[in-house]
Amino acid sequence: MKYLFVVFYLLFLIYPAEAVTTKMFKVLDTCARYRLGEINANEAIEKLKLTNSPINKPKELVKKYCSVFTPNEKIEF
Repeated sequence: MKYLFVVFYLLFLIYPAEAVTTKMFKVLDTCARYRLGEINANEAIEKLKLTNSPINKPKELVKKYCSVFTPNEKIEF
């Protein structure tokens, strides 16, 4: 019985970690595709589920959002 409890507990802990990794990969993948020019700013905003306010331009919004996820500050979006 203790064995089953430990197995279920470990499975419960692994799932949230996997979900965070998957979401982070999707954000990094979208930012990379935007930087390479495969998608435009409006498509990136849609995939990143950002709200586009009339004050911010789409390119500036994606640039600010993606700059948070890049470890190298020399990369320009």
